[in-house]
Amino acid sequence: MQARGNCRFSLFIGSSSRSIQTESITNKLRASSTSSPSKKTWTQKLESKNSDSTIVDSDIVKWNRKISAYMRKGQCESALSVFNGMRRRSTVTYNAMISGYLSNNKFDCARKVFEKMPDRDLISWNVMLSGYVKNGNLSAARALFNQMPEKDVVSWNAMLSGFAQNGFVEEARKIFDQMLVKNEISWNGLLSAYVQNGRIEDARRLFDSKMDWEIVSWNCLMGGYVRKKRLDDARSLFDRMPVRDKISWNIMITGYAQNGLLSEARRLFEELPIRDVFAWTAMVSGFVQNGMLDEATRIFEEMPEKNEVSWNAMIAGYVQSQQIEKARELFDQMPSRNTSSWNTMVTGYAQCGNIDQAKILFDEMPQRDCISWAAMISGYAQSGQSEEALHLFIKMKRDGGILNRSALACALSSCAEIAALELGKQLHGRLVKAGFQTGYIAGNALLAMYGKCGSIEEAFDVFEDITEKDIVSWNTMIAGYARHGFGKEALALFESMKMTIKPDDVTLVGVLSACSHTGLVDKGMEYFNSMYQNYGITANAKHYTCMIDLLGRAGRLDEALNLMKSMPFYPDAATWGALLGASRIHGDTELGEKAAEKVFEMEPDNSGMYVLLSNLYAASGRWREVREMRSKMRDKGVKKVPGYSWVEIQNKTHIFTVGDCSHPEAERIYAYLEELDLELKKDGFVSSTKLVLHDVEEEEKEHMLKYHSEKLAVAFGILSIPPGRPIRVIKNLRVCEDCHNAIKHISKITQRQIIVRDSNRFHHFSEGSCSCGDYW
Repeated sequence: MQARGNCRFSLFIGSSSRSIQTESITNKLRASSTSSPSKKTWTQKLESKNSDSTIVDSDIVKWNRKISAYMRKGQCESALSVFNGMRRRSTVTYNAMISGYLSNNKFDCARKVFEKMPDRDLISWNVMLSGYVKNGNLSAARALFNQMPEKDVVSWNAMLSGFAQNGFVEEARKIFDQMLVKNEISWNGLLSAYVQNGRIEDARRLFDSKMDWEIVSWNCLMGGYVRKKRLDDARSLFDRMPVRDKISWNIMITGYAQNGLLSEARRLFEELPIRDVFAWTAMVSGFVQNGMLDEATRIFEEMPEKNEVSWNAMIAGYVQSQQIEKARELFDQMPSRNTSSWNTMVTGYAQCGNIDQAKILFDEMPQRDCISWAAMISGYAQSGQSEEALHLFIKMKRDGGILNRSALACALSSCAEIAALELGKQLHGRLVKAGFQTGYIAGNALLAMYGKCGSIEEAFDVFEDITEKDIVSWNTMIAGYARHGFGKEALALFESMKMTIKPDDVTLVGVLSACSHTGLVDKGMEYFNSMYQNYGITANAKHYTCMIDLLGRAGRLDEALNLMKSMPFYPDAATWGALLGASRIHGDTELGEKAAEKVFEMEPDNSGMYVLLSNLYAASGRWREVREMRSKMRDKGVKKVPGYSWVEIQNKTHIFTVGDCSHPEAERIYAYLEELDLELKKDGFVSSTKLVLHDVEEEEKEHMLKYHSEKLAVAFGILSIPPGRPIRVIKNLRVCEDCHNAIKHISKITQRQIIVRDSNRFHHFSEGSCSCGDYW
């Protein structure tokens, strides 16, 4: 609305046109009067007769200068006021308004002035054409170009530049070939287009087709070779250059330094006739990027002059080497800081886990950009503070911060951690609007979000839409299928993957996990035994843990133990934990005790292992050992992580703990659970009372199991989510066996699809069965 109000103007078409005509005639007569005395006298009479017009014309020049001055200062309304107050205007007046609006990013106002011009000259057309190009509206620019009554080299160059800068290199080449007259801007524009789009061979052919290139073109091609890491070709150009400037030297020094050829960089640096701050900074950055901080510091201290880039390079070096205090010391010494300086420090604190200090600096920043916000959002997400990350993301949107891929990807990761599916879908919509969804960075974040939020079908849809899948895309989808219990789908995807990209060690972890979660023992053994032969992958601890878990769950405990003994390295806590979990499933108390003892040696505070062993004792009715385990936990100060479950409904998260009565609808939830309990018993459900770690009566055990957090969350989901939509519940610990069995029956009784994500995997309950096949 404001922009529309800023370009209201009045038009005096008749008077302006007459003024231009008078000016033109007078100028022509003046030009011809030097050769004819009689005409000179006639001219003098005409000038005398039109003295009033001459005064007005001089006023137009004065007013035009005022318009240009106001526009340069960004005072568009003042310029418009002058424009509207003019009784007569020239073409220059309109051109000043158009170019002024364009320079102040008021394209619509410029277009309206252009459309209402009584007369246009070539400058008018070219200025407007450049405006369309600058705004990226190439179709409108082409239409305007085709309408132009005449074109000059500036017109052609504007179109060439528009196509080149937007990556339409073939279109730029067509424009170049159609040009009857070319200047250096034309040649340089096409050469730059080839270089910027990585078409270095086309750039070289164009370069070789012309002899008299300007130095900027030599530098452009040389820079292209450096970006392609073709340093020999770049050096060949450098040696052939008829004249070099500082940029030429700096390109080569930077190229050598960034690619680790520091001796070559240093040799050129020593030969450099005049070293400017950019050459010094290139050397500092080179040593920093190659981890040679001592040498970088020495060069930095020798610098006769430093700019912000120099300081930032050293600060970044200390941050990358996790010397955050030294980085902060330099940061505090900087004579002036730019946004990049602040961003480096905020990122550094966030990456080293000091998120509070990162937030203090973030709040002190005089100006933030999208990198600043992304650094903080990423810091919160990586430190496990997903809700804080999302709160900051929302604040960024409210403050008008520009969304970039990084911020959106971090926000999606946070949604994945807390299973905020609805917010994740909203972010997906923003990605689509921003045009980011097809790239693998944002696509992988979306893929992980849907997978971790329990919507594996939508995850696969995203996977299919990623135009250029990298190995992370494939690994994420395979691991997603594995966690959801769709082992066959994971293995089918793996077979497709092998035809397009080579699997890595992470891929095989996903594949073996898929076999483990679905009981495909023979298939898992086949993949494990052929890893090195087929893919050159040496099995690591994660692969062995997957195999021990696979064999253990299948009841082949001796084979699992023998495989552990054959490992080329000592088993870690996760490996022994897998064996303990298998021992609990199959009631092997002796092996379970041995595994638990090893875990306690490595991780004495691992409460989960205490609980697993307690479960094993409880299932065997060994209540004295259960009490001893509880006593050990108290003596060592080990606290059991309280279990809780949550369900998201209409963008609001509802959290439940065992026997929780704090929810506003607790009375309704408990009443419904009582109804369900009767239906469950009719359907043949029997409580797994052996899982209760207390030596109490069976009836009391049943009562204790009835109000587990996941059952409360499921009941509330059924009451609140309309039929036909799945109910997604998340639990911070493993879902217990009793709840697992109960939810199978509930899915059958209520005819609802229930998806439960626990700390290890997903369970898709439907029609009385689970996707895990009770193999979990």
